[in-house]
Amino acid sequence: MGSGPFLSTRPSANEIDVENGILGREKDKVLRTSRSLKIPNPALLSGAAYCISSCSMILINKFVLSSYDFNAGISLMLYQNFISVLIVSTLSVLGVVTTEPLTWKLIKVWIPVNAIFVGMLITSMFSLRYINVAMVTVLKNVTNVMTAVGEMYLFQKHHDNRVWAALFLMIISAISGGVTDLSFHAVGYTWQFINCFLTASYSLTLRRVMDTAKQVTRSGNLNEFTMVLLNNTLSIPLGLLLIFIFKEVDYLYETPLLKLPSFWLVMTLSGFLGLAISFTSMWFLHQTGATTYSLVGSLNKIPLSVAGIFLFHVPTSLQNSTSILFGLLAGVFFARAKLKEKSQSG
Repeated sequence: MGSGPFLSTRPSANEIDVENGILGREKDKVLRTSRSLKIPNPALLSGAAYCISSCSMILINKFVLSSYDFNAGISLMLYQNFISVLIVSTLSVLGVVTTEPLTWKLIKVWIPVNAIFVGMLITSMFSLRYINVAMVTVLKNVTNVMTAVGEMYLFQKHHDNRVWAALFLMIISAISGGVTDLSFHAVGYTWQFINCFLTASYSLTLRRVMDTAKQVTRSGNLNEFTMVLLNNTLSIPLGLLLIFIFKEVDYLYETPLLKLPSFWLVMTLSGFLGLAISFTSMWFLHQTGATTYSLVGSLNKIPLSVAGIFLFHVPTSLQNSTSILFGLLAGVFFARAKLKEKSQSG
């Protein structure tokens, strides 16, 4: 996910998108400055592009880590982030997108956020290697619970009963899903819960750092392209250090996978898809609005989970399938509850 395109519930436009690490307002601002193209039914096209890129990215990551049995998740993240840096830098030089200069002041402000960002991506890779896509999707709901609690204690934000009811349903679905998971893997579940904690931490930390970061940019703004470039550029030296610490270098020297052109093709495609999620999510949000964007993000998990079960021949049972469906619907209920809460407070 170069830019962090991993499983998470999509928040509303004015909230932080923990998956891409960006603000809905920033997405809208960037799109308003870009050239508008006359495309028939752009809302439908942008929604389809967003859904396809988002689902494809997760399925390809699962394919690389499980079907290819590639045991170097940090290296996969590093390569995807390098692809993102390359593309965004090229587009910036050509004048297609606008990015802020990565000054030392901006980098110093952003380093704590980036450390959490890298941890979020790596733990997502580790968990996806052991857990099937459908269960990862359901377990990701725990992130919303942690974020809601963090908002309450750090920002004194109070949620209404509908939101807490949805969060309670998410916890129940995660527990019942784990209990009935026929392919349960303790290591994978541990990595996933660490990922949920880091994803929630990233969201909450980003809110505190955003204002400070804007103050040290030349324009006083921090658009999505700058954040993608900043996060992915800073992740490269940290990722290089981690592949030595986790001894992935030795594995890379020994694995025959790096000699397969098809493997490099899939790896590169995953990098392009990671960046595509950032672009298509911006486009879709601009064409529709917060309500549609948020609900489609939640509904998108249902076909993704079904595809993950069938494509990777995941053993399942009626109880586990029911738990997964229950968790996915709880995610949709949560999205609707958050939107109603926001409209009432606004």
